[in-house]
Amino acid sequence: MTFNKTLLTLSLTCSSFYSVGAAFQLAEHSAAGLGRAFAGEAAIADDASVIARNPALMAQFDQIELSFTGTYVIPDVSLTGIDAPTGINPVALNDSSIAPSAIIPAIYLVVPLNDKFALGFGTFSNFGLATEFDDDYAAGQLAGETSITTVNFNSSLSYKVNDNFAIAGGLNVIYADASLIRNFGDSPLPSPPETVAANLAGDDISYGWNLGLSYDFNENNRLGFSYRSEVELTLEGDYSNGLPANLGGLAGDVVMGTMDITLPAIMEFSGFHQLNSSLAVHYSAVWTGWSSFDELAGYAEGVEDPVFSKEENFADSMRYAIGATYQLSSNIKLRTGIAYDQTPTGEEHRSISIPDSNRIWISGGLNYSFDDQSSIDLGVSVIQGNSETFTEKDDLGQQWTFESQGDAYIVSAQYNHVF
Repeated sequence: MTFNKTLLTLSLTCSSFYSVGAAFQLAEHSAAGLGRAFAGEAAIADDASVIARNPALMAQFDQIELSFTGTYVIPDVSLTGIDAPTGINPVALNDSSIAPSAIIPAIYLVVPLNDKFALGFGTFSNFGLATEFDDDYAAGQLAGETSITTVNFNSSLSYKVNDNFAIAGGLNVIYADASLIRNFGDSPLPSPPETVAANLAGDDISYGWNLGLSYDFNENNRLGFSYRSEVELTLEGDYSNGLPANLGGLAGDVVMGTMDITLPAIMEFSGFHQLNSSLAVHYSAVWTGWSSFDELAGYAEGVEDPVFSKEENFADSMRYAIGATYQLSSNIKLRTGIAYDQTPTGEEHRSISIPDSNRIWISGGLNYSFDDQSSIDLGVSVIQGNSETFTEKDDLGQQWTFESQGDAYIVSAQYNHVF
C-alpha cells in the first residue's frame, strides 16, 4: 500500500509549472501592458483589456471596443546538477531548457450600455505553462512532462457613480486542464529510467468573482483598485502507470485520480498621472495570495482519505512596477517600464518543477493609431531571474541538489478596434 501511495503521489504532484510570473502565475493580458511592465494596469484605460485587470475602467469608454492579443513567451530555464545519490553523476541532471515556448491568446469586448453602465467580456488566462524533461531523466520522479492550462471566461459590469468614481463586478468561469507524466528515473528499484511511474490527465470547471474601483481626481490623475477571488479546482481524470503488478504497479490499468488545486486571489493597486501633454507616469503594486496554496491533496478511487498530502507552504507575494508613456506624435505612443516580481517559494520548498526566483522585468512598447477606430500595440519584455541552489528529495528518499537559472523573453502584439 505504501508503494501504491508513492505512485499516486508521483502522478498527482502538480506544483510544477514554470511561468514568467511568480510560481505559475501569468500576467500577460495585453501588449499595451507588457510594454510598460504592467505598471498602472488597474488605472489605465487604454483598450478593452481593462476587463482582465480592472473592469471599473470600462466606465471610461463611450464606444464599443474590441481587442485581440497574442503573446509569445520564450523561457530560458536551465538546471545544473550539484549533487546526486551514490553512483549517479550529477552531470546527468544538467538540462539547458526545461520549459517550452508558448503562445498566450486573449480577446476582450467592452460595450457601453448608457452613460452609467458598461458591459464587458474577456477570455484570457491567469495561470499556466509547463515543464518538460526527457523520459530517461535521472531525477524523473521529481519532474517529467507537466502542463496546466487555465482559461478564464469573464463577464463584468461597471457602474459610473459620478464623474469621479466608478465601480464594477464580474463573474468568472475557469476551465482548467492538466496533464503529467512521471518516469521512474535512476533508482534502487529494478525498473528502467524511462518506465512510466505515473500518467495522469484531468480537468475541471470552477467559478470565481472579481471587483474593481477607479477614482479620477481630475482628467490627469487616477487611482485604481481591483480584486480577483481565489478559485478552488478539483481536477478529475485517468491515472495509470507502466510498472508490473508484482512491484505494486497497475501494469497499464487505469483508475480514477483526483487532485485539489487552489488558484490564489489577486489584488492590485495602481496609479496614473499625466504630467503634461506628452508624458505620463504610472505604477502598480500587486499582491497574490499564494498562502492559500499550502498543500496538494491527491485522492484515489474508493479511498476516502487523501492518498497523499504534500505541504507547499507558499507565502503571499508582491509585484511592484513603475513605467512611463510618451506621446511621440499624433499617432505614435511609446511605453517603457520596470518591475520586481517576488517569488512565493521558500528555500526549503523549491523544486525543479518550480525553478522559481525573484525576477526583474525590463519592458518597452508602442501604440500606433491608424485612425480614430483602429490601432495596434506592440510590447517586449526581458525577464531576469536569480540563480538558486536547492536540494529536493524524491518519494524513495533519494536526495538531489540543483542550481537553477530562469530567464524569459516575451513579445506581444494586439489589435484594437472601436465601433
